[in-house]
Formats: sequence, C-alpha cells, structure tokens
Amino acid sequence: MQLNTVIFDMDGLLIDSEPHWQIAGMETLREFNATLSPIQYHHTTGLRTPEWLDYWFGVFGIDKKLIPAAAAALHANVFEKIRNEAEPLPGVRQALDLFKTKQFRIGLATSSPLSLAKIVTDKLDIGDYFDAVTSAGDLPFGKPHPQVYMDCASALSVNPLECLAFEDSFNGLIAAKAARMKCVVIPVADQFTLPKWGAADLKLSSLSEFTEEHLDKLQ
Repeated sequence: MQLNTVIFDMDGLLIDSEPHWQIAGMETLREFNATLSPIQYHHTTGLRTPEWLDYWFGVFGIDKKLIPAAAAALHANVFEKIRNEAEPLPGVRQALDLFKTKQFRIGLATSSPLSLAKIVTDKLDIGDYFDAVTSAGDLPFGKPHPQVYMDCASALSVNPLECLAFEDSFNGLIAAKAARMKCVVIPVADQFTLPKWGAADLKLSSLSEFTEEHLDKLQ
C-alpha cells in the first residue's frame, strides 16, 4: 500500500525530554536507596511509568505497593522539568512541514499521558499539525505492544499498512513494526551502532536528516 500517513512518537523524538525522564526516574529510585546506571536506564526506555517502576522495583526488591505514589511523584517532577527546561529536537518542524506539504495525515502516538502530550505540543507550538493524538497511558499494555499505534491509525481512519512511524526507542520500534507499519528510527547517539536497530526500515541520526528522497524510497 502507498504511504499516506505519518505517526510520530514524542519523548526523545520531538522533544529532548528523555534526559529529564532519566533524571526524574533516577531521583525517584534514590528515594528508595536504589541507584540506576545510564546503561540500565536505556534498557527500559519507552516503557510507561508504572511498567518502568514495576520492572526496577522488582530488580531492587522495593515494595510494589508503593508504585502508584511513586508514579505520581515521578510524573509531577518530570512534567515540571519538561515544561520549563526541555528543548525541541532538530528537524521537528521541518519534518512536519514535509508531511503536511505531501498532504499526509499526521498522528502522535506516545507512551506518556495525554496531559504531557498537551504540554509538549503547546510548548513547541505544533499542536495544529496533528490530526490525532493517542496515548498508551490508559491501555492494558504499552509499547512494545502495538495497540497505541493501532489506535492512532484507527483515529486517523487509515490502514496501518499505509502508515510510517518515527521512533527513538527499541520498544517503540517493535510496537510500530508489530502494528505492521514502516518505521524510521532515530536512536540516541551512544546507542546508534547497536545491531538491534536493524529491525527498522531506516535509521537516521536526526529528524533533520529526513528528506523527500527518503520518503520516496520507503514507498
């Protein structure tokens, strides 16, 4: 099928929020006397906060009954950091303008709550580009489960086979591919050479590198 729709992830792709998620997550774990290395953190990038906490609470033997309160505190912390400090990543408006010019439907599929998606799209002044915004926040399963991408395609009234996804995390890449979408991945620099990104249809260092020629080759 011909591609006519693009769906973007948000954190770490449109806005440089991952460092703030990492800091907030590590601060939360330190409240329980647990220390997380950056390498450990990247292992769980793309998971929803409750799943992220469930995994690391299990690793460090922390009482999982404390997860709801810890998740609420982590969200309050990171939302404030992102609102006040996070910057757009290179090429965001360039990519959005390209797909708008091509008359693509444009969606956003994030693991973060819709309230954070509103903060980010308002901060970057890009809300008007999106025809649909979906969150895995209240779904039974988050990424790498494909449901948030399938929901976004449904909201856009398109077949997933007509969709191109943009992701920065491996969990997001697997979610997009499981939804039967083509996927462009833009990993963080220190993860760029890992062989796992071979599952993507295209790997780039930045959204600003994506061109009309890339789109033509993906069709």
